[in-house]
Parts: sequence; structure tokens; C-alpha cells
Amino acid sequence: MQAKKRYLILFSAGACLILLLYFGGMQTPLSKSNNRRDDRSLDGHHGSPQWHHFSGSLQPFSPWDQMETEEYNVHISPRQKRDVISGVYNGKRCRMDSCFDFSLCKTNGFKVYVYPQQKGEKMSESYQNILSSIEASRFYTSDPGQACLFVLSLDTLDRDILSPQYVHNLRTKVQNLHLWNNGKNHLIFNLYSGTWPDYTEDLGFDFGQAMLAKASIGTENFRPNFDVSIPLFGKDHPSAGGERGYLKYNSIPPYRKYVLVFKGKRYLTGIGSDTRNALYHVHNSEDVVLLTTCKHGKDWQKHKDARLHDYCHEMLHNSTFCLVPRGRRLGSFRFLEALQAACVPVILSNGWEMPFSEIIHWNTAAVIGDERLLLQIPSTVRSIHQDNILSLRQQTQFLWEAYFSSVERIVLTTLEIIHDRVLQQAARSNLMWNSLPGGLYSLPQYSSYLGDFPFHYAKLGIKPRPKFTAIIHAVTPLVSQSQPILKLLVAVAKSQHCVQVIILWNCDKPLPAKHRWPATAVPVLVIDGESKVMSSRFLPYDTIPTDAVLSLDEDTVLSTTEVDFAFTVWQSFPERIVGYPARSHFWDSNKERWGYTSKWTNDYSMVLTGAAIYHRYYHYLYTSYLPASLRGLVDQLSNCEDILMNFLVSAVTKLPPIKVTQKKQYKETMMVQTSRASRWADPDHFAQRQSCMNKFASWFGSMPLVHSNMRLDPVLFKDQVSILRKKYKDIERL
Repeated sequence: MQAKKRYLILFSAGACLILLLYFGGMQTPLSKSNNRRDDRSLDGHHGSPQWHHFSGSLQPFSPWDQMETEEYNVHISPRQKRDVISGVYNGKRCRMDSCFDFSLCKTNGFKVYVYPQQKGEKMSESYQNILSSIEASRFYTSDPGQACLFVLSLDTLDRDILSPQYVHNLRTKVQNLHLWNNGKNHLIFNLYSGTWPDYTEDLGFDFGQAMLAKASIGTENFRPNFDVSIPLFGKDHPSAGGERGYLKYNSIPPYRKYVLVFKGKRYLTGIGSDTRNALYHVHNSEDVVLLTTCKHGKDWQKHKDARLHDYCHEMLHNSTFCLVPRGRRLGSFRFLEALQAACVPVILSNGWEMPFSEIIHWNTAAVIGDERLLLQIPSTVRSIHQDNILSLRQQTQFLWEAYFSSVERIVLTTLEIIHDRVLQQAARSNLMWNSLPGGLYSLPQYSSYLGDFPFHYAKLGIKPRPKFTAIIHAVTPLVSQSQPILKLLVAVAKSQHCVQVIILWNCDKPLPAKHRWPATAVPVLVIDGESKVMSSRFLPYDTIPTDAVLSLDEDTVLSTTEVDFAFTVWQSFPERIVGYPARSHFWDSNKERWGYTSKWTNDYSMVLTGAAIYHRYYHYLYTSYLPASLRGLVDQLSNCEDILMNFLVSAVTKLPPIKVTQKKQYKETMMVQTSRASRWADPDHFAQRQSCMNKFASWFGSMPLVHSNMRLDPVLFKDQVSILRKKYKDIERL
């Protein structure tokens, strides 16, 4: 019996061995083939996928679920499949040195060309605002032969095929552009990509080697130092200017009524639902208020939660932190809303490349969370110290106003980032981008040293040099030795702080002989204005050796003591305009426009450059930053140049100018002595200045001027004490 069992076991083992060898031997060649294919993949080579054969033309898009056969999955990895879906696989390795032609930028610098709009092509208002911002910028050129960068006139913002803004046949239209060149040196703007249910980053056409300025872009598809991540903004986002941040003053401690708030849609299923569907676990109805609604189909307005209406007016402005979870796509409208409201954003969007991440240090203005750790968010934000909260909140306001408050700001920031890549030797530093007034107002062509910019003095702990250069703007011929310009020249040259006087001769008559000018202790340089226009007084002349510039009209009445005192004040406020003649602006509700007034009131918003001191950098900014259209308007009218300079400086600093000691005889005493008297008394001259105010405000997008009622006088000014005890004793005698 035992022998029979042994034979049976032996026979069974032999049969199994035969079957194993038989079936295993048939599979051996396939295994070797697969190993060889895997070896090639490890070396960086990928075998050609065995695509299905179709009868007829290929469809523009084939869902992956129809092609996921076992044979197909053997030949392509999940990473490759994701790249093909996103539409960026072909240009995945593009960088500036491989997909950008720098030679186009060598001759004419960084110039941007916008393709002319084709007849019959629809364009969204948002894309029209983008193109208008480019055309109004200092980079724009209408000549493609001078261009370094090209922007399509075809609307690429919304590439969701279900959207009414979707542009069809874009692939063919782009390929037919005669300057396309496979997208090299092209920039494509996009806000929405992909569609339901996957919302991939597919643009629906091959953009080749073009750069993307894209919202909701993932870190896996983002090409560093090539693409630009931009914020998601709505169609109602201001085209220019925009509202300022809501932080009017700093409250200490910086806590608000709510710790953490959110309002938005709740997704029960699909992409983006993991986080939003779990928010109710964190909501406590007290200081953590997260409001969502799950009824948001095409008729979502019928079902919207009444509590959501109060979000922007109540909770958003009264919360310390605002939750910004991802939506169907990585970006969210809540992001910009939180920045403007000085509500520190708490980002829950794993894999999102933050807007302008190349230049902005987001850890100084936001809390970057992890979607998988949602339940830890309340305890995390509660643990942040109040000093850090105050710093975060202040930085949100700076970033909002500098880079995100309007479509124009977003577009200009995008162009400046690319500009810095192209002209690497003149690129801005991280401090320029992340501190006031921001990178848009810090032109690196002026200087690469932060200490040359007046608004960085305080951060660097330095002071301006204690000398100034005077520039006297002359427009009338020199016919008498008693003319005001000669008296002014002598008084300014006597100042202990003056190193040079420049006379800008914008008169139609020839230059006076050298002996006609009085002898002075400092050099006097007479420059014959070639163009004879008003804007020439603000050119960045190489002959200005000092940080401070004393700008003067030829008929200004100033004593040496007044000049010294004004300069002493300016040394404490080097980023502002400091001077004597003040003017103001107001809103005329009847005419619904801005008004200009020269009345003596208790406040002012401008200090005229006919007798003012400011930093020489503003000469460079006036000439290089402001568009030629505004400077052309000033030259055409021979007026308003002082108003435009005040607009510019206030836009940079967000501060008013500073008026020094009251001086009523600035213009009045000389009205009857100069040929320019008629210009100041002429009603047309005043009407022109009214018109300039509104045209300037239109270009800036808002009114940058700031009112002030502060006036700085010398110590003991008009006090009933001995005149011998006063440093600036001569001022009171005027």
C-alpha cells in the first residue's frame, strides 16, 4: 500500500514537471523580447507604440478608455499617457536656451509684436484687454521685423471645448501664420484648458516651442524658466489700475473675527472633489466657517446658498485666513479675492505652480498646505504668531497692488519676467520683485545696485548724498540782466549743497553768450534743447552727477535759505517730491470727472516741479516707463509735465508729496514781469490741465494722487523768539 502511494506521488510530480516545462518554454521568447524593450526604455529610448489601424481620417480626440487594451498599456507608461493628454509632451524639454531665438532681441531690444486681428474671428473681452495692455506697454512694436516676442491675435484663453468662447480649428489657423515658426519666440495666454470630466491641460492644438502664460498649470507640465504661471482671473477683473487692497491700517494684534473662512462649490464626485467634499469636517460655525453648496448645475443661481452673498462683504474682510482649495482645475478665483482682502491665503492645491513663482516668494504672503492634511489646517493657522500674521497680511497687499490688481498688471509682470530672461545682465534681483514698489517700477537698466533707487534707502540703511544738481528750464530769451532767471541762478548757486547748475535752453532764440551769465561758485552748464519740448526737462541727462535734482522754472522766486531748507527736508524723504508750490485734485460729481484746482486749501496732492526736489531716478522712469503717447500729449500742449511727474511718483510710492514752508509769492509776484504770465493766467491753460488730469488717470487705470495736509516748516518758524535762535531766519523775512 505504501509503495502504491509512492508511485502515485512520483507520477504526479513528473506530470506537473512536464506541463511546467511545456508551457514555460512557449513563454520564454516573449519574456526575452519584453526585457529587451525595457532595457531600451531605461536607456531613454521608447519603442514606437503599435497604434490601432483606423479606416478613414483620425478623430481629433479619442478617449483613453476606448484604447486601454492590454496591448496598448504594455507599450506606454502612465506618465507618457498623461503627457499626451496634456498636449505638452512634444515641447516638454523646451527651455530658453533651446526653444528661444535670442538673436531676434539683439538689434532692437525686447519688443513685442501682436498679430493683426483677422476678420470674423471672435475675441473675448478678457483677451482684448490682454492685447490692449501689450499695445499700450513700452515693449510694443507694430513692426514684426523689430519684434523679439510674438503674441497671437487668436483667442486662446478658453480652451474648454464646451465653452461658448472656444475657438474652433485653432490648429489650422495657427499653422497658417507666416511667422509661426513652430511657435518659437511666441507667447500663448491661457486661463482654461481641458474639459469635463478630466479637465486636463490640453489646449487642443500643437503649440510647438511657444511659451505658455497659463493659469492652473501643474508642476509636472510647467517648464521652469520658460513658461509663466499666471493667476486665474474673471471677466470682470479690471483691465487697468484696479482697486487697492482693503487693508487701510494695521491693527495690533492682527486678529479678526474669523480665523478661517471659505465659500464656494462643493463637488461630490469627480476631479477636485476630494478636498471640497471634506470641508464640512473642519467647519465649526464659530471662527472656522466653510460654506459650500452642491447644487451648481446650469441653474445654480436658483439653488445658491443665501449665506454666500455675505461672503465678500462680511467674512472675507473679517477673517485672518482664507482657504483656497483647488476647484475642477488647480487654480481658483478665491486666490485673488483673498489677496485683495488682506486675508492670508491658505493654499490647498497639490501640484499647482503658484502664479509668478519664478519671482515671488509666496512663503512670505501665503500658507501652502497639503490636501491630504486638511484636518490639520485649523491647528496650523492658529499656531502662527501674530507678528508673522501681520507680515503676511502686509505682503498680500503689496503683491496685490504690484502684480495682480488688473489685467494690465498681470500682463506687464509676465512680459517683464521674460524680459529679464532675455537680458540676463539687466535682470532684477529678488529684493526688487518682493519689496516695495515692486519689479515693474524698478528698471534694472538704470542700475543693478539697489542703493541707486530711492525707495530702497531705508531697507539698506543708507542715506542720499548731501548734494544736489539744479536744472533751470528756460523758455524766454535773455534780454535783460534783471530777469528772474539770473537772480534765481545766483541764489541757487550760493547753496552749500549745490554742486552744479544746468540751464536747459528750450527757447527758440540762440544761446546767449557765456559772458551774459553771472559768475558763480559752482559750474553752470547750458544745454541747448534739441527738441525744444516740455518732456526734455525730465530726460536722464548724464551730466547730472547727484542723486537729488532741484527742478526750477525760469520765473521761480526762491532764496538760498529756502533752497537749503527744502533740500534738508528731502534728505529725510528721498523717495518723494519735496517742494513749495502745491496743487490739488478733486472729483467733480456733477461732471463725473477729475478736477484740478490751484486754490489755497488745507490739503494738497501735488507739488509742482517748477520748484521741487526729487531723485534723479524719476527722470529715467519718466522717460523709459511712461508711454510715448502721454509724453507726446505733454509736448503737444507744452503743459502738464509737472502733473504727469506727480502722477508717476505717487503711483510708485503710494504716498503724497511733501510741501515745505508756505510761500504765496511763488508765481504771483512774477506774473507781470515775464512773458509766461499769460500762460498761467490763460483760461485755456487751466482747461488743458483739467483735461490732462483725466487722461493721465485713464492711463494709470485709477487716480494715484494722494491727498495730504502736512506742511513742514523750520524749527521755531514764526515763533515769538529771537530771530538769532533760528537756523533758517531768512525764510520769515520773505
